[in-house]
Amino acid sequence: MAKITVIGSSSMDLVVTAAKRPEAGETILGEDFKSVPGGKGANQAVAAGRLGADVYMVGCVGDDPYGKAIVSNLQANGVHTDYVKPVPDTASGTAHIILAEGDNSIIVVQGANKLVTPDLITDALPIIRESAMVLIQQEIPEDSVEHVSKLCKEYGIPLLLNPAPARKVRESVLSNASYLTPNETEARLIFGETSIKQALKANPNKLFVTEGKNGVRYHDGEIENVIPSFPVEALDTTGAGDTFNAAFAVALSEGKSLPESIRFANKAASISVTKFGAQGGMPSRDEVERGLLDEEKRNS
Repeated sequence: MAKITVIGSSSMDLVVTAAKRPEAGETILGEDFKSVPGGKGANQAVAAGRLGADVYMVGCVGDDPYGKAIVSNLQANGVHTDYVKPVPDTASGTAHIILAEGDNSIIVVQGANKLVTPDLITDALPIIRESAMVLIQQEIPEDSVEHVSKLCKEYGIPLLLNPAPARKVRESVLSNASYLTPNETEARLIFGETSIKQALKANPNKLFVTEGKNGVRYHDGEIENVIPSFPVEALDTTGAGDTFNAAFAVALSEGKSLPESIRFANKAASISVTKFGAQGGMPSRDEVERGLLDEEKRNS
């Protein structure tokens, strides 16, 4: 069982479903509302746990009902919460999500996630040093992301950086990370005037650009490759990227090859979008393996 540490955000997702997105100044009637645990860090921790990893979460929640619900949900999904700190007099993070027109729009309010500091992360060093992989995202402070990258580099722990939400990433962080998994928008922001094609060639077997339904693009040192996704009818795409990253980390930690790991992660992500909620559709290990086996039978 791979030991994985996820350092990042935890939040409560407040999800509205509507036929369309409102224009500026427009009020429309929604079709449904739900509140479900989320946050990119917590999502990746839950997804990795369901896929069979031994997962530790490092982060902060508010000392409020949302915070208690977030921690309980992590524990219910087999995630260790020894390093999830409740912060007094602070609101838990929230994500305000509109599901409309086959996609999602999200506004994140950081709340307690702003307090995932370098000191808090250093307190978790004992479990970080035991990890086969560390996952991190960008819903926590930039200095904290850099601190994690330095610790992983110092102790030789593979670091998977999912650079979402999109913002510039410090060169030191890019250098220290073992794997980078931006989508196309994030990749263009990170690499600026360098084309994605050039960035892939300059970062073989390190940079993996996710292209949604088109699959994942990377360079293996000789040629550029695209591992296709699995076509499905999507109900809710929220959390698909988090599922991909968690599954990719689990597969790599277990010693699977890069193509095998991407295919495993693509299958997990494709299953996740067929159900409601970022975590609601995250599949079990059995679901992913059965899905891959079914694909092999169809293609044989």
